[in-house]
Amino acid sequence: MTYITELAVSINVDQEQALRNQGFKSDYVDLNQGAGGNKVYLWYKKGTCDPITRLQVAFMDDMNKGLRNAGYIPVDGNLNAGNCGVGIFLWYYKGTTEYDNPILELHVTTDVEDEASFFKNGWERLASDLNRNCCGNQIHLWALKEKKMYISDITATTSFGTDEVLFNDGYTRVDEDVNRKGEKNKTNSGFIWYRCSESAEEGFSDLDVSTNNKEEESLQQRGYTSLSANLNEGAGGNQIYLWYKKGSDHPISTLTMIMVGAKGPYEKAGIRVIGKSLNTGNNGTQLYLAFP
Repeated sequence: MTYITELAVSINVDQEQALRNQGFKSDYVDLNQGAGGNKVYLWYKKGTCDPITRLQVAFMDDMNKGLRNAGYIPVDGNLNAGNCGVGIFLWYYKGTTEYDNPILELHVTTDVEDEASFFKNGWERLASDLNRNCCGNQIHLWALKEKKMYISDITATTSFGTDEVLFNDGYTRVDEDVNRKGEKNKTNSGFIWYRCSESAEEGFSDLDVSTNNKEEESLQQRGYTSLSANLNEGAGGNQIYLWYKKGSDHPISTLTMIMVGAKGPYEKAGIRVIGKSLNTGNNGTQLYLAFP
């Protein structure tokens, strides 16, 4: 079995040639497609040992500290190099805990119409658009991992103070701010986190979101459990809570966040989409949770 063992990013032709000379390979999908700026490519090496097991994306300085302190390694190169978007950086981790799962393959999509098929076939999607805050294509990185695993724990944060602890405890951060483009005076960034297990019996069978008291009461009556964090904290709008139900019936293997343009294609392909925006009641971007 061969795994992804090294990653690199090129932002100019000289770097491309240097990486080829070092034995790196690329699928040559421009991570700046449609947004102008440099042609940015992701490169990788494969091997039989020391695999990369986790990937994260950071698009604000506060997201970096917890990653660095938990032993994640930054990939040199801004994925938005040369365009008007925010700086976006890829981080990776090589772990051997029960929560780590070696990465076999990577793929980049540039069209939401192509995404659902990867989701259905067991790939994990990094939630952050690699063209974030640009007018270009929605670019997403996908990872295919060695073992079938299921979400067994979930939490949410509205500050960055516990990031290092959560990374060390094996959690994956869904790298999109649930308060994206919320009110101008927002004081918090919210993130959802999950951790996986190989045991389907420990898994979650369903997730849902409440945006008002009536929905909270309904979910509680149907046996769902709520996370304590209000995902709209500091951004105005409705109080938004994430709810889950445990069970081995159709256990959930991964979780991502999509924008409104992906909602139709995902639903058409049979991907479960929670049809309540995480920014209900404020002027933020319409964001939805999706899972196979």
